[in-house]
Amino acid sequence: MPTSILKTAIQSRDFLITAEVAPPKGGNPQHMLEQALHLKSRVHAINLTDGSRAVMRMSSLAAAILLQQHGLEPICQMACRDRNRIALQADLMGASALGIGNILALTGDPIAAGDYPKARAVFDLESVRLLQTIQKLNAGLDANDKPLPDGAVQLFAGAAIDPQLASWSSLQRRFERKIEAGAQFFQSQLIVDFDCLEKFMTQIAAPYGKPVLAGIFLLKSAKNAHFINRNVPGVTIPDWVIARLEKAADPLQEGIAIAAEQVRAAADLCQGVHMMAVRREDLIPPILDLAGIEPIAPKLL
Repeated sequence: MPTSILKTAIQSRDFLITAEVAPPKGGNPQHMLEQALHLKSRVHAINLTDGSRAVMRMSSLAAAILLQQHGLEPICQMACRDRNRIALQADLMGASALGIGNILALTGDPIAAGDYPKARAVFDLESVRLLQTIQKLNAGLDANDKPLPDGAVQLFAGAAIDPQLASWSSLQRRFERKIEAGAQFFQSQLIVDFDCLEKFMTQIAAPYGKPVLAGIFLLKSAKNAHFINRNVPGVTIPDWVIARLEKAADPLQEGIAIAAEQVRAAADLCQGVHMMAVRREDLIPPILDLAGIEPIAPKLL
């Protein structure tokens, strides 16, 4: 397994930066690769989404291999919506064998959110049980606690968290269960309420010492913000942000400024940021520059 930039940075307690790239909707990965290559030396690892919003795209595992071939460290997202425990374990073993060590374990968005509403959801597992399965595979056991005759896997598992969840007790219980199931890092849902993030960090996350990366999303326009409010489960862009984008002479530049402000706010509260700029990942370095975030130290690359 190649040396992990992400794992090394976590062990060194560096400020962590990850970003998200969507696999292509088709067989040509050129645009994905071009956008991802803009992130070289600016992020510790890049997430490849797994059917985000239940929209059909190339396999996250295949996309992760493509990024790895271009010298970028991937985080392969794996959702439970579309595969049963047999298929999930098969993909996890395959990822490990191919040197894809970072996995983000997700339950998955509901089928109704996507472009195949008549597809059949699986949900044989959910994120906590997927984390438990990864823990077993790392110990050389399958999900039935039977030994793996061809050896254990080597996977570094992370999980998602939403500090803005309305139910505080549910948020705490879910976070603690994911810690117990082996989550080594957390990437948050898009953060718009930094008071909630601060409360989560101080009252729930702090005692466990696991890195939490705040989700920072580049809003390109007020129209983009309204689209997210309609189509992304669990996310609400506040009216004041939308009004700021509507009044701006250049909404995209205003969106970059807002994202940079949010990066700075997150840096005071948690151990990193997870950047999202759908199909404009080339704008993530300017956001980080504006926020005063230096490129990744060469010793890690």
